[in-house]
Amino acid sequence: MIEFKKNNFFLNEEINTYLKNIIKKKSFANGYIFYGAEGLGKKQTALQFINEIFKHSSPSKNVQERITNNNHPDFLIIEPDSLLASKSSGSSDLEKTIKSGSEIIKIAQIRNIKTFLSQKSINLGKKIVLIIDAHLLNEAASNCLLKTLEEPSNGIFILLTSKLNLLLDTIISRCQIVRFRSFSSKQIKSILREYLDTSKSNINTKLKFEDLINSSNGSPNQLLKNIEIWNDFSDEIMTKLDSPIQNSLEILEISKSISEKLEIYQQIYLVNLIQTIWWRKTKNIGLAKKLENLKFYLRRNIQPRLAWEITFLKISMEDI
Repeated sequence: MIEFKKNNFFLNEEINTYLKNIIKKKSFANGYIFYGAEGLGKKQTALQFINEIFKHSSPSKNVQERITNNNHPDFLIIEPDSLLASKSSGSSDLEKTIKSGSEIIKIAQIRNIKTFLSQKSINLGKKIVLIIDAHLLNEAASNCLLKTLEEPSNGIFILLTSKLNLLLDTIISRCQIVRFRSFSSKQIKSILREYLDTSKSNINTKLKFEDLINSSNGSPNQLLKNIEIWNDFSDEIMTKLDSPIQNSLEILEISKSISEKLEIYQQIYLVNLIQTIWWRKTKNIGLAKKLENLKFYLRRNIQPRLAWEITFLKISMEDI
């Protein structure tokens, strides 16, 4: 179990200062795009920004709770269909949604924004729309959003994305981009020292911490998930994953264990970690490419166990 000494683990001070100045000066743009890799705190920062906006327009003790529970009358959140389905089915962790490429934001969801904005704000302030994974807008939804952005309104739009290139250029041009940059290894180490309660957090010491950091792609969030995933495995499996596996029977056993114990998103994180460790030891480009292909198949949920088996067997046949 990973425990923290402080809250607001992912909030970026530089971005927070920028957003606080916007609130202080009341110089709100019609739209903002929070852009950066996964796990850098875009959603958490957006919710904090929204909370501060509402607090300044109408101070209330339960504003943050209402935003968190998505029942504030001046706040609307738009999410891809698969995330909504995951919520309605009672899933507590939206990341468990298998990202197979089928999830989209549909035009009907964007049309709801017009209805929402047409209603009078309860405090004569701003109404705020948060769009999660805005790059998943389909073509019709994108065009509908563009028209909504072009029309004068009392709304503030905040779009979250890790793939800016998939948004319409015309949508990008009507928003201010807030860039979330990946953390350096030094920054991640500093953050962990400040926030992570090592006395209460079980971190397996058999794994090199540098490998955990390097496999996190500059994301403290992904680093913690890597730690949790690695801790879930027995020492025996960890030892076998420490280098390319040569024994065919072991490959079949480990592939079965991984596919049964881990969700797809966890398997992808595990591939990143294995990739980092094996690259450090082999510097083999062909091996790294095979693991990249494995992530490709996992993202599409194409027979995960078979994908692991074939990848490991192909690697075992290489002269490493």
